[in-house]
Amino acid sequence: MQKLILFCGLMLSFGLQAAWQTELASPDTHLRATLCLTESGQLRYQIFSNQQAILKPSPLGLELDKVSFKQGLKFVSMSSVEKVDDHYRMWTGKQRNIDYQANQLRVNFVNNDQQSLTIILRLSDDGLAYRYELSGSSVSKYNVTAELSGFHFYPTTRAWLQFKADAQTGWSNTNPSYEEDYLQNIAVGTPSPTQAGWVFPALFKYKDTWIALSETGMDGHYSATNLAQYSDDGLYRIRFPDPAETVTPGQHLPQISLPYQTPWRLVVVGDLATVTNSTLGTDLAPANQLADTDFIQPGMSAWSWGLLKDDATVYPVQKQFIDYAADMHWPYVLVDADWDQKIGYQKIAELAEYAATKNVGLLLWYNSSGDWNKTVFSPKSVLLTHQSRVAEFSKLQKIGIKGVKIDFFPGDGASVMQYYLDILKDAADHQLLVNFHGATLPRGIQRTFPNFVTAEAIKGFEMITFSQNVANNEATHVAMLPFTRNLFDPMDFTPMVLGDIPNIERKTTNGFQLALPVLFISGIQHLVTTPEQMERVPHYVKSYLQTIPGQWDESRFIQGYPGKLAVIARRSGDTWYVAGVNGEQQAKHLNLDLSFMGQKEGVLITDGKQSRSFSQIPVSTGKLAVSVQAAGGFVMQFN
Repeated sequence: MQKLILFCGLMLSFGLQAAWQTELASPDTHLRATLCLTESGQLRYQIFSNQQAILKPSPLGLELDKVSFKQGLKFVSMSSVEKVDDHYRMWTGKQRNIDYQANQLRVNFVNNDQQSLTIILRLSDDGLAYRYELSGSSVSKYNVTAELSGFHFYPTTRAWLQFKADAQTGWSNTNPSYEEDYLQNIAVGTPSPTQAGWVFPALFKYKDTWIALSETGMDGHYSATNLAQYSDDGLYRIRFPDPAETVTPGQHLPQISLPYQTPWRLVVVGDLATVTNSTLGTDLAPANQLADTDFIQPGMSAWSWGLLKDDATVYPVQKQFIDYAADMHWPYVLVDADWDQKIGYQKIAELAEYAATKNVGLLLWYNSSGDWNKTVFSPKSVLLTHQSRVAEFSKLQKIGIKGVKIDFFPGDGASVMQYYLDILKDAADHQLLVNFHGATLPRGIQRTFPNFVTAEAIKGFEMITFSQNVANNEATHVAMLPFTRNLFDPMDFTPMVLGDIPNIERKTTNGFQLALPVLFISGIQHLVTTPEQMERVPHYVKSYLQTIPGQWDESRFIQGYPGKLAVIARRSGDTWYVAGVNGEQQAKHLNLDLSFMGQKEGVLITDGKQSRSFSQIPVSTGKLAVSVQAAGGFVMQFN
């Protein structure tokens, strides 16, 4: 009762009066979520960690065509606490087999017109998830015109946020594509520099507690959302996409029929290790929809376009990269834009046949676009309908293509969310892996469709090759990504250059670059370093890169702080890998505790004394001291 009194007292302190309230505890009881109905019939929730309030009372509610659940609500009934116990497998992610436990509460309300709304709260030891349920039955569809969900932070909270580009801006009108800068350690309430607001995941720190916001459970009827531009008094509200963020023709707002459950809103809470290790983004995603998963084989890919750009998408260079991938024991080569014009379908079939003799599979680039942007790269407009996708994917499957990279999506509208799911379904029917570029945040779809292996949705290596300013900030940008963009969903940063970048001065060391294929989670890592660069690295570096696995059984946060340092351990079978990067411009001396691995012997590969050189030394698990150069990094491997 004390916690409820505290909650109501907080409500009163913010000028609200609670007419009704309840609470839900996490399985270990250290987290509590409270749900309150004010005297004016408005819904509020709040989160406590070890009895400390993490959020102020925050709003809930929905508005549909001629239906409002904003105020005037009345409590009707509440379920008993339900235990949720789930076990599932992932093909792409920080952990292969995942157990999820939570406590769930369903609370029913009606508005003044006796229309029903159910709030579903689900609280696990790492955070809160909530969603709305609309009961009834309807043939006609409703537009959800507003979601009133919000996250009300205390004024001393700090934030790490990526702003969202406004629709129809940027090169060839390709925005938004989640490729903007993150503003780090900013005050809550700082407005976004764009009208489009801030994207998920959004990271916050209040006192010693970290909070990550995101969403999951997309079904193709609801649009993806983000945080609004303005957050007065630290109140971040849900924002629907711009009307231009649609396929043609298409719906940008959620359009639903009853009964219906909305996607989950996620509030991950804990210390930085708890947040970084959390799998909440897939715990709440719909279960795997594929019966056949044997064709899903994550791994490394060689890729010419990263450094050599458009002129390299020709038959001889791609054959060279097939030989390179075979030598590196990497299972894939990605052939990028305009392959249909510069190589052609017949020669691609010959390349695929040649690659198969080397145990290498080809991945092919496609342009998703209809008329929603001005891009001209091809193949274009061949994936817009189910019939055209089946025709194209059948051709690819017949010649042995293993996957597709699909670029230039138009944003977050509900019709775009459906387009993603339709592509994944049709690709799975033809045993094709899928990589989305110029795209939105995946939001857990890698669980539902395991043939989805990665997505861009990040200012990645491509942008470094275009801008010295981006290159200058690479170290701090990368050191933040495991805690933000790559927190739940695979990220195609396209990492690791071990030599020069044409017309750009690199600002990170080779040790830094070597860490990235382990530090980042992606079902396929498209590695940009070239055959010529690989010839110049020590044999032990090449040998290490020949053994990096494509799937992880377990991951653990070791040490770090967003933008400053990231050290993460990942296990494949009995082998542990540890990757670390220094996001700052001064050397660091780390004390790492690796005793959780047991007694193992291994090697540390880090930066040598000379520029772009390496050093390898034997190491043992336990307490380990590691020095890291400015903008440097390291990897360790323990067998």
